[in-house]
Amino acid sequence: MSTATLDAAGPITEGTLVAAFLRATIYPGNGSLTFDCADLRPSGEGRLLAQLEQRKRALQAEGLFDPALKKRLPFLPRRIGLVTGKDSAAERDVVENVARRWPAAVVVIRHALVQGPSAAHQVADAVAWLDRQPEVDVIVVARGGGSLEDLLPFSDDLLVRAVFACRTPVVSAVGHEADTPILDLVADVRASTPTDAAKRVVPDAAEESAIIGRGLDRLRAAIDHRLREEQRHLADLRSRPVLRDPSGAIVVQAERVADLRGRLRRGVSTTLQSEQVHLDQTLARVRALSPRATLHRGYAILTNDDGETITSITQVAPDEVVVARLIDGDIAAAVVDVEPLTHQEDA
Repeated sequence: MSTATLDAAGPITEGTLVAAFLRATIYPGNGSLTFDCADLRPSGEGRLLAQLEQRKRALQAEGLFDPALKKRLPFLPRRIGLVTGKDSAAERDVVENVARRWPAAVVVIRHALVQGPSAAHQVADAVAWLDRQPEVDVIVVARGGGSLEDLLPFSDDLLVRAVFACRTPVVSAVGHEADTPILDLVADVRASTPTDAAKRVVPDAAEESAIIGRGLDRLRAAIDHRLREEQRHLADLRSRPVLRDPSGAIVVQAERVADLRGRLRRGVSTTLQSEQVHLDQTLARVRALSPRATLHRGYAILTNDDGETITSITQVAPDEVVVARLIDGDIAAAVVDVEPLTHQEDA
């Protein structure tokens, strides 16, 4: 077959081992022989790949591979859970690289079969046990490379669902770069090898120390630059006259206050003098118009016995007693006669 064919089991491509159900037909006219293919199914490894592809599609439809559900790895895990084969190269690679990169990290190891019929169940149990440990910050499932049949447990539906149910981030480090079990798709992070998994879960202490050193150098340089800037600013402030002689500003203000005080006193004195002159003039006018001034000129003020001022002859009658108020006392007198003014006297 030179073109891809697709049946219910999955994709079939060139080079795939298949089982075909054929019907042979001979044409007597030209002696040609043709085959009609009634059914075509993958066989051997091709059959396994088709089954895995079908399982992968079903799990993907359930949302187990959704990128939005992937959990971020902790920046600096204190305890790392490791599920791997006992005394395996994968275990050694993970433990040695973690110890070399970040010696303070502790690896909690759960051994399990990583090949054979019971491998998927044991790995799933180990993952679930580590997920229940609150001190474990990340879980690594590691195995070296192998054939498609060897890696089948890491595409098992039981293990895939156990990893999906984990609350702890899970790193899949199964096989080599070319191997892609379904566990890689459901795990939060896929590592190409167990060594790569160690590099992903812990930082390199030497690199982080160098980063911190560079950061400290930049911080010191920034602080030195800031201090120099502030020292220059302080020097500028110190060079200002007000800071060279702080009392100078007080002296200037004191002189200004003294000047204002003198001006205020002169203004108040001038105003008081002006008001005094005005008061004297007003008092003179009042005194000139007062009855007492009139009495000083020889005039008298007449009143009746009740003290009412007499301003007209119509207010008195002959023999009536009147009082003449002079500058130095009063005179009681009797009215002898009342004579009105003639028009000639009035003129």
